[in-house]
Amino acid sequence: MSSAGTVLTIAVPAAVLGAASFGLASAIQHRVTKQVPQVRTFSPRILWDLVRKPIWVLSIGTVVIGLSLQVVALAFGPLVLVQPLLVTSVLFGAAFAAWLARRPMDWVLALGGLACAGGLAAFLMLARPSGHGSQFTGAPVLPLSLLLGLLVLLSLLAARWLRGELVAVALAAATGIFYGVTAGLIRVVAGYFRTGGLLEPFTHWSLYVVCAIGPIGFLLSQQTFQRGRLMSPALAVITTVDPLVSAAIGVSWLGEQIRSSPGVLLGETIAAVAIVGGIVLLARRSEQLRRATTEQQGADTWG
Repeated sequence: MSSAGTVLTIAVPAAVLGAASFGLASAIQHRVTKQVPQVRTFSPRILWDLVRKPIWVLSIGTVVIGLSLQVVALAFGPLVLVQPLLVTSVLFGAAFAAWLARRPMDWVLALGGLACAGGLAAFLMLARPSGHGSQFTGAPVLPLSLLLGLLVLLSLLAARWLRGELVAVALAAATGIFYGVTAGLIRVVAGYFRTGGLLEPFTHWSLYVVCAIGPIGFLLSQQTFQRGRLMSPALAVITTVDPLVSAAIGVSWLGEQIRSSPGVLLGETIAAVAIVGGIVLLARRSEQLRRATTEQQGADTWG
C-alpha cells in the first residue's frame, strides 16, 4: 500500500476515532463531576469521590482508547495532519454532551467550537512544525518555564476572582498549560528511552517533572469540568492551549522549527484571531445559557 493510501486508510480514521473517544470521555466527566461535592482547587478529594462512580471509571478507559488511537494515527500519518483532526474532539464533545443531557445541540456553541478547532488546525498547517527533536538542545529552559508558570498563576488567580462560566475558562487555560508541558516532556522521556534503554529516563529530571505535573493537570481538568455549567468552553480552551504550549516547548527546548515567512505569519495571526474569537463566543454563550437556566429555575420556584 502506498504512503498516501496508508494515511487515508489508517491514520485519518484512527485520528477521527481518537477525537471521538476524547470527546465522549470529556462529556462523561463533565456530567459526572457535577454529581460530587466541590472541593478546593488541586484537592485530590474529588478523585476519591469520582472513582466510586462506575461511569467515570469507564470514561478513563475511553481516554486510554483515545490515546492508543492517537499513537496509531501518529505512527502512520504526519503531525500536521493528525493534530488538526484530533482537535475535532471539541465538536464531538459538544455533540455527546447534548446527547447525554437529552437536549438539542446549541449551534452557537458548535460555531464557537468550530472556530477554535478550525483556527488551531489552520495555525498548525501553516506553521508546519518540522524536526524530530526529543532531547534538549542546550537552549535556556528557564525563560519559557517562568512564562508558563506565570500564565498558570494568572489563570488560577483569575479563576478565583471571576464569576460564572469564566471561572471554568480560566481553570481550563491552566489545565491546557499543564497538559502541554506534560506532552512536551513525555517526548523527551521517550527520546531518552529510545537512545539509552529502560533505565535512562530515571537519570533525568524530566521524568520526575512529568510524574508530578501530569496528575496535577488531570486533577485540575476534573475541577474545570465541575465548575462550568457547559462543557464546550472548557474543552475548547484545553484543546487549544495544550498543542500550542507543546509547540512552544518543541521550538524553544527541542530545536524544532516552524515556518515564519511574512505570509505565513499573517495567516497564523488570522488563525489566532479565530481561536480567540471562538473562545469569546463560547464563554459569552455559555454565560447566557447559565443565566437563562438560573432565571427559569427561579421562575419555576416562585411559580
